[in-house]
Amino acid sequence: MRKTILTAAILATVFVGCKDQNKSETAVETEAVHEHVEDATHEDHEHDVFALDNSWVNEIELDNGNKWDANIETTVGVNNMLAYIDEIAPTTVAEYHELASKLNEEKNMVIRECTMEGPSHDNLHIFLHPLIDKIAALGEVSTADQGAQVTESIVENLEAYTEYFN
Repeated sequence: MRKTILTAAILATVFVGCKDQNKSETAVETEAVHEHVEDATHEDHEHDVFALDNSWVNEIELDNGNKWDANIETTVGVNNMLAYIDEIAPTTVAEYHELASKLNEEKNMVIRECTMEGPSHDNLHIFLHPLIDKIAALGEVSTADQGAQVTESIVENLEAYTEYFN
């Protein structure tokens, strides 16, 4: 129950954060929320690291069969995250943690620069929520095998972006 309430509070903060707040305030708020989530769910991620999946695709919708228009910053951010994975090509726990840090910075930029509204915005958050959890989990892996599995799930998430957004 505590985890459900915490998740709902975090989602509400993130949703509000990318709508109408000052960009610098949103960046600070996003980082604070992320740090709070890491502290509050550290044990949960240790146990759930292998349970990461892409079931979010069952929730996301298209715009009457068409892709949603996304702001350019979001698309650039997703492409940057994929590039970081290729560039870093992690093989050690330290490299997976480094990748998680870079992905988290880029994810924060996507949230900070969000200008989308309405159904496209709602569907973007269906895409982003599991990505946020996966990036947090990547920062907590304790073996290279865990890092590889979480990274694979992150790549699947990021590559699916082009199926739903322009």
